[in-house]
Amino acid sequence: MHQNNIVYRGKKLEEAGKVLIMLHGRGASAEDILSLSSYFKLDNDFAIIAPQATNHTWYPYSFLAEPSQNEPFLSSSIDLLNGVVNDIVLKGIAKDKIYFLGFSQGACLTLEFVARNATRWGGAIAFTGGLIGDKLYPDKYKGDFAGTPIFIGTSDPDFHVPVQRVQDSTSLLTKLNANVKEIVYKDMGHTIIQEEIDWAKKWVLNNAQNV
Repeated sequence: MHQNNIVYRGKKLEEAGKVLIMLHGRGASAEDILSLSSYFKLDNDFAIIAPQATNHTWYPYSFLAEPSQNEPFLSSSIDLLNGVVNDIVLKGIAKDKIYFLGFSQGACLTLEFVARNATRWGGAIAFTGGLIGDKLYPDKYKGDFAGTPIFIGTSDPDFHVPVQRVQDSTSLLTKLNANVKEIVYKDMGHTIIQEEIDWAKKWVLNNAQNV
């Protein structure tokens, strides 16, 4: 199961006004995803947190597998994030000052976590990802995003993430009252491009500068 192995950057939690939680992809590390933070030029009020998945993977199989096939690791990942968020809130930081960012498997986990816990988060950024399961299970998701900005960028095609799943995820998130900006890039490949970063800053993180 996942250990509480967290890497920190930016301001100390005790002194921060906002937090960005960054989730790495399969086979990567917390340090890998943290290196992306330099492209966002976050203000000095941000603490940046990156959990490290055990064996560098949040769950063993494709995010399109039946959920039971990815257990108990998927539930362990969700529990880990719940613990991280609870620790942040105990430090006096409200949920609408908490932001999420993930790539690939980390993007899927980002969307899955916020959808299962829909509330007014600061925002969420998913670089190539969708909600988890062989199909969508709407009963898993509850709450009200109250306009939380969410950016989802992906490629058409992408070897790991079908565009249809991205679009279906956007639809479900929107029904939970999220303010979703979805962009599908033709033949982008399984990567992150500068235009996605620019949109993520504009749609999600720039809002943080004025909160």
